[in-house]
Parts: sequence; structure tokens; C-alpha cells
Amino acid sequence: MQNINKENLQAFLGEQKENWPLAKTNYKGLEKVEEKEFEFEGFKIKVQYNPQRITSTAAKVDKEAIDKRPCFLCNENRPAEQKKMELENNYSLLVNPFPILKEHFTVTKNDHTDQNFVNHIADLVSLSETLEGYSVFYNGPKSGASAPDHMHFQAGENDFMPIDTEYFERKKNYGKLVSWNGRFEVYRFNHYLRKMISIEADRAQDIMSASKIFYRYLEKLQADEKEPMLNAICVYKNNKYRLHIFPRKKHRPSQFFAEGKEQLLISPGAVDMGGVIITPRKEDFDKITKEDIVSIYKQVSLDDLVFDKLCHDFTKLVMI
Repeated sequence: MQNINKENLQAFLGEQKENWPLAKTNYKGLEKVEEKEFEFEGFKIKVQYNPQRITSTAAKVDKEAIDKRPCFLCNENRPAEQKKMELENNYSLLVNPFPILKEHFTVTKNDHTDQNFVNHIADLVSLSETLEGYSVFYNGPKSGASAPDHMHFQAGENDFMPIDTEYFERKKNYGKLVSWNGRFEVYRFNHYLRKMISIEADRAQDIMSASKIFYRYLEKLQADEKEPMLNAICVYKNNKYRLHIFPRKKHRPSQFFAEGKEQLLISPGAVDMGGVIITPRKEDFDKITKEDIVSIYKQVSLDDLVFDKLCHDFTKLVMI
């Protein structure tokens, strides 16, 4: 395993941008990415126009499409120019060639195994500590992952997503304490356009314990799914772990499938749930409205009553 710190990661990114033409072009393209903000009550949502993300946003992730294409995260199928940094627990860190953030990495399992949250929570939490200074995030198979057939996370610099900078103020004014047992704190957020559960703890095992309890109940709500729909963002900062889980009910909003002027090609993943909506088409960036944003989050997030019951039952399970 290579020595991992922010300086080494930035040097690795610089080397890849210098020697890998695709990465060089697309990171250079970030300079022309457009952004705008929409203000809501006590928080904001950013919208980014990023044409390089069209491949991920529009990716076909049904079984037939997956079976027909080689896995682009497997070592033997990656471009020769795409180098890796070896991490612990059988993971490799790669520069993401289609960046949203100025420092955007993919952390991929070396083995080809399906995307799975509950069996890799420990890895997510550990990676957040290894990659201190970065947010590590997870997209479920039906929640934004463009490679649902290969276990991976992504990572990008802290403070890019609004959730990074808004969280503590949001918790103070709108967060509701679901559970506190001296080892971890769990907060729920109903009034954030999307539903969110946040877990804070000093110890990695306590984050894992709480998140697994929450996951198991969410799993019961979506028993027909291979994995319950969710996104997750994990941060390690000031000797404390913080994990945000966004439970989902839908992969893509109706606007994604609409035709003509009604279409908005938006497929929310963890970054979108973290407060940065990615639009790979200029026409979508130009025409998206505050009402569209409210509608998109409402469609893909759990309903109020379902979320209320989930939090209520989670509280009971924690107390057992």
C-alpha cells in the first residue's frame, strides 16, 4: 500500500492530468463548467452544467446493457494511461476521467463484485479516514451508479457539496435527534427537499453499527430490490466520523424520461443528493427552475410517512 495523504493524492492527480490525454482534457474542461445556485429556506442547491458527465448521467444500467459491455472498472479493461494507487482492504484509487470536482477519484474494489453497501460499510468508513480532507461517497445500483456490477466508491474534496458546509447549521435549526446512546448520535432531516439520516460518532465501529441497523430496516421496506435504494456520503474530520444516508424510492425522476422541452436529463446520485445537481446538457442547465428541483428531489426521496415510520422503527431497534 502506498503512503496516502492529500499532498500525494494531488501529485498523483497532477501526474495523471499531465500524462493521460482524456484526464487532461476533461479536468481542463472544468474551467468552463458553469454553475448557478438556488436559495431555499436556510440552504442552497447548486446546479452544474458539465457536458463530460453525459456518459454517466445517461448510462444504461439494466442487466442486458451491463452484460453486453466490458466492465470499465476492472483492471484489464482500463486504459493503459489510467494508473492506480494501491489502498488497503483490496482497493485501488483511480483518477476519475469524467470529473465533477477539481479533485475527483474513484476507489474501486480490485475484485469484480456487485455494488453493495451493507457488506462494505466498514470499507467506506475506513476510507473516509484514509482520505481525510475528502468526502467519500457511494451510489447504489439504482441510485446513480453507472457501474452497478463493480463495487466502488468515489471521493472528492471537502466543502464542494453544500451538505459539507451547511450541515451543522442545518442540524442546529432543523435536525431532529432520533437516537443518542453515548456512542453515536443519529439525526433526521425532513425539511431539506430530500430525506436524510446523519450519524455521528468518534469510533468507526459505532458508525458501522448504527448504519447497519438503519440499513436493515430500509431493506424491509424494499424487499423486492437487490439492495434498498440509497446514497451515502462519509467524512472524517476533527477525529470524528459523519455519515449521511439518503434513502431513495426511485432511480430517476419523470423529467428524465419526458420528451421534447419537458425533458431534463438528470439522474441523481450522491453528489446531487449532497446538493449539486449535475446537468450534462446546456438546455437543461438554462431552463431548470426552483420548482423542477423540488419536484426531482420529491420524486426520488422517500415519502414523508414512510420516512417517519423508518425513523420511528429505527429508534426502537437502537434501544433494544
